[in-house]
Amino acid sequence: MSFWNTLKKPILALAPMADVTDTAFRAVIAAHGKPDVMWTEFVSADGLYHTRERHGVQDAENPLMHALRFTESERPIVAQLFGSNVETMEYAARLVAGLGFDGIDINMGCPDKSVEKQGAGAALMKNPEHARRIIAAAQKGAGSIPVSVKTRIGYSKNELATWLPELLKESPAAVTLHARTRKEMSLVPARWEHVAEAVEIRDALLSRALILGNGDIESVADAREKVAASGADGAMLGRAIFGNPWLFAGKKTEDIPIAQRLAVLLEQCYLFETYTPRKHFAVMKKHFKSYTTGMHGAAELREKLMECNSADEVAEVVALLGEN
Repeated sequence: MSFWNTLKKPILALAPMADVTDTAFRAVIAAHGKPDVMWTEFVSADGLYHTRERHGVQDAENPLMHALRFTESERPIVAQLFGSNVETMEYAARLVAGLGFDGIDINMGCPDKSVEKQGAGAALMKNPEHARRIIAAAQKGAGSIPVSVKTRIGYSKNELATWLPELLKESPAAVTLHARTRKEMSLVPARWEHVAEAVEIRDALLSRALILGNGDIESVADAREKVAASGADGAMLGRAIFGNPWLFAGKKTEDIPIAQRLAVLLEQCYLFETYTPRKHFAVMKKHFKSYTTGMHGAAELREKLMECNSADEVAEVVALLGEN
């Protein structure tokens, strides 16, 4: 049975965000406010394939594999892949399945130009027939684990009436819908009425795919309200997780004592060095502002943290703060 069928509704999921939802941050979230299902950062199917084929590198030595590392505490965990090549997508899905993931998700909504140049991400919305081939290839490689899709309501305009039925023809386990077009990026408010539209389309086609809405969700309570209003099966939360690994426990950052916030930030720094040794520590710095929001002397504290290049240096700053 697919893990999707075991989850209680509304399903609350952690969004995949590059250089944010890495193994370290997901492990922290799992410990302090675990969602119903987690996504990895997205990984290039082409990169997983060609590093081996062109350079003779074994899968375990592939530098991209750090993004596919996970801990048992994160289950159920879904690996997100992007790509537009049928052969490499099948290969990557088979590799991911072998790593023990609970599911695979295909990114068909990323607006990054370098991703779109490959015909992947949001570019697949321009070619529904090929998008279907990519889903089928992933399903072939995945074997018994479920394949889902994360996408948008359209490329330049709302195209759900034509786009979503094409995806549903391949029977994905779930479709997560970012309620904006690719053209809109995140520059306009998410329009959750289109999530409701997607539910209506799904129901009219008698599809069993779950529909999750995504966009502008500020809290668990907000997610539940949006899900109830749209009729969706769940929601995916992204930016609200910054500085708040307690989000899925229904807490706000400001609800957490400062000492606890700093302790968890330090915990994440050490996990970052343990789980993602190939990443530069500077990646952690985008979290500093979020964790310290609202603290007395936050600007000065952030300035000191931004000078840190290791978890030990962060520990020194935190220790000095405790002494003052």
